Amino acid sequence: MMPARDSGPIRLAATTILVREGDGIETLMVKRHHQIDFVAGAMVFPGGKLSPDDMDPGWRALVRGWDDTPEMERGLRIAAIRECFEETGILLGDPGRALDDPDSAGARQRIDRGELSFLAYVRQHGVELDLAALTLFSRWVTPPVVPKRFDTFFYVARAPEGQIARQDGREAVEAEWIAPTRALELARTGDRLIVFPTRMNLRVLGEHARFAEIVAAARRRDVPIVEPEIFERDGKPHLRLGEALGYGFVEEPLET
Repeated sequence: MMPARDSGPIRLAATTILVREGDGIETLMVKRHHQIDFVAGAMVFPGGKLSPDDMDPGWRALVRGWDDTPEMERGLRIAAIRECFEETGILLGDPGRALDDPDSAGARQRIDRGELSFLAYVRQHGVELDLAALTLFSRWVTPPVVPKRFDTFFYVARAPEGQIARQDGREAVEAEWIAPTRALELARTGDRLIVFPTRMNLRVLGEHARFAEIVAAARRRDVPIVEPEIFERDGKPHLRLGEALGYGFVEEPLET
């Protein structure tokens, strides 16, 4: 076992795995800007850190499913919806007049910069977010050897009809609908950079052909906290997942 490194606090984060159906399923992935300081250039699901505004009690009057959502997850689900909107323009819930906003792209940038609160934007446009549209899919904690550590809640949601994904051009420089098995193949051949947790979640997604199957399977299982074990082999760090975590037994070199 490699010794742990003190890498500072573990921050809460949330990610949205958007799924649409066609001939099988596709999920929306975005390419992170090469100058971003965390997983630069990688293809990821839209997501990011929990913001204090995501936990504002004023959200209670602006969302569906408040009372049915675990208290600790309310802010995280709002964060997942907000990050998805910032990075792709897709808004989960009743988008209504928000889709007709001619300054939607500008608003997304101001929300990202902290110049406009997401709560104020939602209230201004009469939008009702839907926390129940999100189903907890997995939860991953970054191992201590990584400089920035996150406790990330991955939520799966059906892609809403009539909304088009448009990358923000800052954090997300590309947006792509792709079959999970295709994404994994592109990662294997080196045509896409996809980090370990994303690949593991893509693998589970790829086991299903319909969105309803994904949600039913997620609701049947207890979602464990996944923190990969780090060990050394031949002088190099490796990752290990045990069978009980739901991804099968996995060992592979740690990406650097």
